Amino acid sequence: MPIEQLIAYFVKYIPLKDIEKNELKNRVIEKRIKRRQFILQENDVCKYYTFVVSGCFKMYGVDDKGAEHNIQFAAENDWIADIGSFHSGKASRLYIEAIEPSVILQIDQTNLVYLYHNHPKFDRIFRVIAENKFIELQNRVLLNISSTADERYQTFLNQYPNLANRLPDTQIASYIGITPEFLSKVRRIRAKKQLPLT
Repeated sequence: MPIEQLIAYFVKYIPLKDIEKNELKNRVIEKRIKRRQFILQENDVCKYYTFVVSGCFKMYGVDDKGAEHNIQFAAENDWIADIGSFHSGKASRLYIEAIEPSVILQIDQTNLVYLYHNHPKFDRIFRVIAENKFIELQNRVLLNISSTADERYQTFLNQYPNLANRLPDTQIASYIGITPEFLSKVRRIRAKKQLPLT
């Protein structure tokens, strides 16, 4: 069951009592999402933290020329949200879209704050989750301004080892900031050097 998967995720951080597990069950919403369905669109407020039970999502922005720029992927046992919009209540500049048919669990701000105040373990766990996402983002910014396309591709493979074969080349290329054609070139060079392609 999806909720059991979420409980198992939390228990990796801190053991939960039965009352905490029940409170969690009562405060999340399960949804089934179709491929290409949005759970957030630009100019909407991000109302949920989303836990991916199965499937895969991308979070991206669109520039003035209509080009997509992927910021994050989230597959099984990962979280996705526009954290800035979620906490500020301001309109998002981002989209979150399903790349595959997916099952998710969502929690809104009211229920999250309730868990924080009444069961402090959740406050600690979500703080660690947010800190880890912030570290990922810092590393990604540094990588984008100081590394080669091949190094960015290798980092993508390290960060998302189970997604390389599930994502179209266009999505991977957008994430590492190159064209799909240049990604093909990177892979050809890696093949000659006998480095991992996926």
